[in-house]
Amino acid sequence: MPNYDLIAILGPTASGKTPFAAALAAELHTEIISADSRQIYRGMDLGTGKDLADYTVNGHPVSYHLIDIADPGYKYNVFEYQRDFLRAYETIKQKGCLPVVCGGTGMYLESVLKGYRLLPVPENPELRAKLADKSLAELTEILKQYKTLHNSTDVDTAKRAVRAIEIEEYYATQPIEERAFPQLNSLIIGVDIDREWRREKISRRLKQRLDDGMVDEVKRLLAEGIAPEDLIYYGLEYKYLTLYAIGKMSYDEMFTGLETAIHQFAKRQMTWFRGMERRGFTIHWISASLPTEEKIDFVKRKLAGF
Repeated sequence: MPNYDLIAILGPTASGKTPFAAALAAELHTEIISADSRQIYRGMDLGTGKDLADYTVNGHPVSYHLIDIADPGYKYNVFEYQRDFLRAYETIKQKGCLPVVCGGTGMYLESVLKGYRLLPVPENPELRAKLADKSLAELTEILKQYKTLHNSTDVDTAKRAVRAIEIEEYYATQPIEERAFPQLNSLIIGVDIDREWRREKISRRLKQRLDDGMVDEVKRLLAEGIAPEDLIYYGLEYKYLTLYAIGKMSYDEMFTGLETAIHQFAKRQMTWFRGMERRGFTIHWISASLPTEEKIDFVKRKLAGF
């Protein structure tokens, strides 16, 4: 029988991975570690799809970690995620439970499943000054010149691209002592959702979140003093809604642009997960359309070695 250290539930946005992970955690009497690069921020709820109600199963709360741990405007990174993941992982293991990591941020997931050895990268003022006047297209071309792209996903703003180049330059020029990270034997479950159903769910969910006050959430964050460029940094909903809120985009332009961007994001997530398989990860895919009970039974069989 395999002796697993961790269960990972991954999938694209709108695949239903979070309610499934919560139901599984409830069944196994364990806790969830989030692997979502934006749900770590307090007050960024609707825009990140932080459906905290999903963590209540049959009236009982399921404990979760790494949600609401940073202030909006802060630039959280993969190194910090590894550090915080390990703390949460050890906390859960000390209770005698099998942790469940769940999310759609491929870099975060891969960094802990593969045990990347990363170091915190300091700011490089000289490099930033040199890149300050370059366009996003120019920065992307510079980024492509590096052999290993540690942080090349979702580089949809110049600010993010500069940071990605900064990381690459540091790794290329500094002698780095590898930081120990445990090799975890992980059971990886992927939630596969039909493309057309995924598109339908994304569009329906976007309309619902707008009705629930997603524009007001962004206006509140701006009113609290978060700079527009800092919100735009987070991409997707925060990019388009901020541009709308500051008058740079009409409502229809915002909605159409955002809807398209989320569809493209889901496609990129699946490309990342397929890439993980090519890089040696075994992902056991299950259909999003299966009833939750059948999904849980599938995981239990895999845990038992079947």
